[in-house]
Amino acid sequence: MSVSITFLGGTGTVTGSKYLVQHEGQSLLLDCGLFQGYKQLRLRNWQPLPVALDQIGAVLLTHAHLDHSGYLPLLVRDGYAGKVYATSGTRDLCAILLPDSGHIQEEDAAFLNRHKLSKHEPALPLYTRQDALHCLPHIKVRDWNKAFEPLPGWRVTLSSAGHILGASSVLLELAGRRILFSGDVGRPDDLIMNPPQPAPAADTVLIESTYGDREHPREDLLAELGPALQRAAARGGVAVLPVFAVGRAQAILHAIGLLKASGVVPKGLPVFLDSPMAIHTTEMFARHMGEHRLNAHDVHAMTQHATMLRTPDESRALASRHGPMVILAASGMATGGRVLHHLKQYLPDHRNMVVLTGYQPPGTRGATLASGNKSVRIHGQDVAVNAEVVQLESASAHADARQLVQWLGSMPKAPDQVYVVHGDPGPADELRKRIQHELGWRAIVPEHGSSWPA
Repeated sequence: MSVSITFLGGTGTVTGSKYLVQHEGQSLLLDCGLFQGYKQLRLRNWQPLPVALDQIGAVLLTHAHLDHSGYLPLLVRDGYAGKVYATSGTRDLCAILLPDSGHIQEEDAAFLNRHKLSKHEPALPLYTRQDALHCLPHIKVRDWNKAFEPLPGWRVTLSSAGHILGASSVLLELAGRRILFSGDVGRPDDLIMNPPQPAPAADTVLIESTYGDREHPREDLLAELGPALQRAAARGGVAVLPVFAVGRAQAILHAIGLLKASGVVPKGLPVFLDSPMAIHTTEMFARHMGEHRLNAHDVHAMTQHATMLRTPDESRALASRHGPMVILAASGMATGGRVLHHLKQYLPDHRNMVVLTGYQPPGTRGATLASGNKSVRIHGQDVAVNAEVVQLESASAHADARQLVQWLGSMPKAPDQVYVVHGDPGPADELRKRIQHELGWRAIVPEHGSSWPA
């Protein structure tokens, strides 16, 4: 019996990554992500997986972002009793991200119930903080570049993908086949993360395509962010930056520190990091030296560039302050978290600014803001968008199309097959064409729920 891959997520969208590898009655789930964005995608999170959980022999996580790990609490709550393999960085970040995700879902459900804004009586969280805590002991740490067997005869090697702490590409050797899952590939020129390791030889490749239809601008993050914060400060405005608590928040903090040191941004400009999860992640960089470009001084300085707000009361107190100031808060796509309260507060004033710091999948509030809409719906209310909206093009932690093709081109020989995944339909198809044209390799974009030979 041949090896097959069923694409249960991460196809037609950048979210919900789940790839089921099957061979001779055994199954392994690679990534266990949440769907985000459009409602029809989010509704998939409430549907059971089309595979019996006792048939899944093991789970591998490429990294801790919720679109790759956020379904894990549901998987365990619903009956998965096996092991979940990941790097130490991924395990440590999941211990922050997953309970926070459950807590936010509980808070959002409580808000909807309190204000009677839901069609459901009562509105329920997808899972709770306790569900998330319960799944964490299942995660078993494995080192980079050291092969192990998650199932008998299934050999796995993890290599560094850059992107965020702990992020990995996965090489699975099985039944004479070498299958490479790229995970989210980082940028070789990332401000804080190390470049990804070269791609190993493989017969079949799954390659992410988040930025498969574009190349990052030559202008760097400092050149983009500096003038934006200058403008907001000059008019006494508040700059609200929705940030991903893992990776993006730290890159922006480091960038603001460099901009202040160079005098581009006023040294006295108040900066607030309003995300306990981002604060914990920032502190984690000191425990994972060597996985990133920062030295001990840089890591310490990140914690000094901003006032850290840990409690809800501290967060609410920002509303009584006047600009100029900068607020960094999760989530990065403005789909939940404390940033929603700041957006409600500051979007209506033309002096203020919203700086979008990463990719905004269609259907998210971030995408609504990026598209120039004059209102956005938050907590059941339409909020006027009079603030300036800035989309940073250089802040992404994902490789662009050229860098993805270069990473594939580092493979010692051509694979038999490339599956283009983890991209919206346009970017995925553009990367498919680029792989075929520039590398001469066979590439396809699989449909959601489809199965293909590995």
